Amino acid sequence: MVPLAVLLKRELSNEKIEKPDLIHGQANQSKKGEDFTLLKTECQRVPGDGASTFSVFGLFDGHNGSAAAIYTKENLLNNVVGAIPSDLSRDEWLAALPRALVAGFVKTDKDFQEKAQTSGTTVTFAIVDGWVITVASVGDSRCILESAEGTIYSLSADHRLECNEEEVERVQASGGEVGRLNTGGGAEIGPLRCWPGGLCLSRSIGDMDVGEFIVPVPYVKQVKLSTAGGRLIISSDGVWDALSSEAAANCCRGMPPDAAAAQIVQDAVQYKGLRDDTTCIVVDILPPEKLEANMPPKKHAMGVGVGVFKNMFRKRPSESSSLDKDYSEPDVVEEIFEEGSAMLAERLDTEYPLCNMFKLFMCAVCQIEIKPKEGISVHAGSSNPGKMRPWNGPFLCPGCQAKKEAMEGKRPSGTRNDSDSD
Repeated sequence: MVPLAVLLKRELSNEKIEKPDLIHGQANQSKKGEDFTLLKTECQRVPGDGASTFSVFGLFDGHNGSAAAIYTKENLLNNVVGAIPSDLSRDEWLAALPRALVAGFVKTDKDFQEKAQTSGTTVTFAIVDGWVITVASVGDSRCILESAEGTIYSLSADHRLECNEEEVERVQASGGEVGRLNTGGGAEIGPLRCWPGGLCLSRSIGDMDVGEFIVPVPYVKQVKLSTAGGRLIISSDGVWDALSSEAAANCCRGMPPDAAAAQIVQDAVQYKGLRDDTTCIVVDILPPEKLEANMPPKKHAMGVGVGVFKNMFRKRPSESSSLDKDYSEPDVVEEIFEEGSAMLAERLDTEYPLCNMFKLFMCAVCQIEIKPKEGISVHAGSSNPGKMRPWNGPFLCPGCQAKKEAMEGKRPSGTRNDSDSD
């Protein structure tokens, strides 16, 4: 894994590398009307500074109503940006982004639950800043990246209980029950679900009627794309229940983003029928002034393998890597950051010098100011005494500490946010 600062320094040491051109499109076929998207370009890290732009592409697949998806679409970006200190350089901003995404997801979930609505939503949230792509996800929507050479990378994690044994163990350890639907007489059908509630997912925003063991802490991956470019495909489970990642990439290769998104949705619906909302966002990240995607020709099925999914990034052998070495391979997706733990203490903790970017007496989640001695360390109650550093923080306000305890099974399920509701 190559440090972010090294990658950005390498950019500056070479000839000036311009930002890529971004072209995006989306398509949807609706069954319940609970899928929502956010496509926002020309966001600014520094207000009024056109050189500090970044773009955001979000997909929110709601369930049990659309309230959670709509609320998250309208508030998540502000909550993420609000968790990043102002006056940071670009490399500092990008380094702070994974932590801010965790804080933003948890704050959005906490604020929505205070509205006492029971719907929930998956979230796949991609931020593109130059050639650096950062994706945060909860639920079972998926984001894949196809590089210019045709290699497919996974930028999200699947939080379906059926296919994630680690999440099953976490839910059970936090007080949830996991099992299939019992039809009587001992017969069980369908996928694994959390009980109470019967949700098939272990992570989401909302779902206050299920239990705090359904957490909003996202899996986050950050990568740097080569200047050859690539294509992002973000889709709801209506697509991935029908198509493999390779099938989705292959069926639309060479098409512009609007047509590509429509083709993916069409193929998914043709394969399994319109059983669920089926939504797709396609983003082409192209070298400047290259306004047509230059994706490689379709690969033969025998070369790719049906259902085979490449999620391993190309990593350099440690013995041959030097931080300032210029790599010769022109089309390499470099992994900068990856973390999927559901534990807030692990996700909000930072090491020097990154920790110096965050105010000491500020709640690490909701960003409200807390007086000295009122904040509670994220490591409070930790089973790892080596991590107990109450004098360093980061700190949580009482409301966010209660949220953390509930997610870890230290407060009874069913009392979700009672201490924070009016």
